[in-house]
Amino acid sequence: MLELEVVPERSLGCDHWEFILGMHFSQSVSIIQSQVGIIRGVQVLYSDTNPLEVDLVINLPHDGVRLIFDPVVQRLKIIEIYNMKLVKLKYCGLPFNSPEVLPSIEQIEHSFGATHPGVYDSDKHVFVLNFRGLAFYFAIDSEFQPRYAHGLGSLQFKNGSSPLVVKTAIYMGNMTPGGGSNGEERCLKDPPPPLPLVCYHNNLYLENAEVIRDKSRTTGIRMHLFMEGSSGSRLVLEPKRHNLTKEVWFGDTCEDVLSALGAPSRVFFKAEDKMRIHSPHAHKRDKIRRSDFFYNYFTLGLDILFDARTQCVKKFVLHTNYPGHYNFNMYHRCEFALTLPAENFKTDSGNLIDVSPAQVTITAYTKWDRVSEQLKASSRPVVLNRASSTNTTNPFGCTFCYGIRDAIVEVMANHHIASVTLYTTSA
Repeated sequence: MLELEVVPERSLGCDHWEFILGMHFSQSVSIIQSQVGIIRGVQVLYSDTNPLEVDLVINLPHDGVRLIFDPVVQRLKIIEIYNMKLVKLKYCGLPFNSPEVLPSIEQIEHSFGATHPGVYDSDKHVFVLNFRGLAFYFAIDSEFQPRYAHGLGSLQFKNGSSPLVVKTAIYMGNMTPGGGSNGEERCLKDPPPPLPLVCYHNNLYLENAEVIRDKSRTTGIRMHLFMEGSSGSRLVLEPKRHNLTKEVWFGDTCEDVLSALGAPSRVFFKAEDKMRIHSPHAHKRDKIRRSDFFYNYFTLGLDILFDARTQCVKKFVLHTNYPGHYNFNMYHRCEFALTLPAENFKTDSGNLIDVSPAQVTITAYTKWDRVSEQLKASSRPVVLNRASSTNTTNPFGCTFCYGIRDAIVEVMANHHIASVTLYTTSA
């Protein structure tokens, strides 16, 4: 049984790890992976059809804990302990929930102090006590419905037995006055908290990226980044968020990219090129065997491919990190914007007219079926099946690759874009 510390408006954890509000989905998964044999039976819940509207959830059924992530930015917004019997909980080092200490009304008031009157939900028959960043749910029978009560303490129960907490929620924000919705429900609708400084881990993160185009071709990417920096004062050494803007261009050398973005998360050498068969020169082999290589920047959601001969940038791969994709949880979502001119279409009279709007912008949230006609994408996509050497089956199925201008768009079965590959046509 896990023994965890509750920190209102912040986290749930122990001496070795913490689930912190605002942390990225992948960071929570890393914690779980480090606790193999301790945290068991992990479930990841998401929507195949509406991945941007339904929350992304990590469920720990053996520990009674549920982590709820915002589906867009994929950061932790609510921590729920929905089965109090499966976990030991402490606050300020003192237990308030364990086999020996039952989470009754009196125990909660003793551990956390006084609060405003709670809120009674007549539909769910629960009474909610809200503290700042913390909510406790008590199951109340309809006969004890507090019509004129000022809180749980004013209700009378049989044999003096008060109800126990059935669920606890940790979230960002203050308590909600009685009579309205509770803080957790409000938090489900509000934007998630920003990534905490303690979760930066000396990494570089992407705010957004602009694809730079020169008339008819892509030339590079402008990235708005943030990282942990110093406060700028000699007397104050507290860390703070530091923003910067960097540009990477086609033709940049490895040294140029390292100078702009720092060391990559991983360097990957291409062992084979499965798309080579679609090239008109597929039958030709290099006289000297070389291997193109990627710089993988996982926290930027970006791969940069270098040519083996020139060691200069020849491709960018932008990842959207949707659940249900083969590479899900490997990258953070790349918040990119690619603006392309729309193609012309013929009217019934044979005259050419401009498509409205004149330009089409593709982002990480664009659905392919809404823009493909305006961009005159290739009608016959390349079917891409991924499989590893250890697991020859892909449970998520294949994706489809469409060519537009100097880009390749990888599309999932639900029409969401999985990745965009930008390449140079000048080489």
